[in-house]
Amino acid sequence: MLMLLDTPSLYFRAFFGVPESIKGPDGSPVNAVRGLIDMIATLVRQHSPTELAATMDADWRPAFRVQAIPTYKAHRVAHGDTEEVPEALVPQIAVIQDVLDALGIARLESPGYEADDVIGTLTHRAPGAVDIVTGDRDLFQLVDDARPVRVLYTARGIRNLQIVDEAFVTAKYGIPGRSYADFATLRGDPSDGLPGVAGVGEKTAAALITRFGSLDALLQALDAGVTAGFPAGARTKLDAARDYLSAAPAVVKVAHDAPLPDTDLTLPAKPRDPEALVALADRHGIDGPLNRLLDVLSR
Repeated sequence: MLMLLDTPSLYFRAFFGVPESIKGPDGSPVNAVRGLIDMIATLVRQHSPTELAATMDADWRPAFRVQAIPTYKAHRVAHGDTEEVPEALVPQIAVIQDVLDALGIARLESPGYEADDVIGTLTHRAPGAVDIVTGDRDLFQLVDDARPVRVLYTARGIRNLQIVDEAFVTAKYGIPGRSYADFATLRGDPSDGLPGVAGVGEKTAAALITRFGSLDALLQALDAGVTAGFPAGARTKLDAARDYLSAAPAVVKVAHDAPLPDTDLTLPAKPRDPEALVALADRHGIDGPLNRLLDVLSR
């Protein structure tokens, strides 16, 4: 089984979940580093993947998404193209990357794409079962019971994961299990700066997607003058949002074809670079969580 980590989602959770007072020997914060290492150890111990990839954002706000919807993540911009990130987290991201590399855990990113797109591409390529670990609902669009592809959703914490499959999506949102992207396009997502269709909330979006099966089918019905199945006033609202509805799918849907190098995703039984790992452990005071992870990997 292949496990894919939405690494930015996890290290943000670790940063806010582990006290910032936890510091390395030089006084620099290491709470996100320690938290992420312990998360990986817990995930491997509980779910026993044979392959593991830590995906990263090469571009947290890709140009193709901003071109389609200029408000995409605009509220998170610190300055220029830089994401607003807590000051104490910024240096820890480089340490996380160094630790993953020394361990031999595959770390993948693709220029011009987000971690979500790397996950979408690796999921599309995978011949078998995939578990996606994330706190991002956008990745619910990838669930597929036939393969199976599941999301291990971290909203309640890494030790209390919600298993998201097609049945979960249907029960939670009242839509077909593989229709989350179309549903999210209609509803919008303020956390990503996606406005959605004005006046169409979650219940109306669910009703529309359930009735028509997909956004494409809904728009075809709209063009054909179909009135059955549209809640009162919905046709007018959808007509007014045609420009948005033509642009938004490119933003909401994760890529399945991000350029990625051929990489061995096999879960390492021992560190790729033991000397570098020891140096990182000594420098940042992270020998405890590293030893816990190494113990799990060696089993």
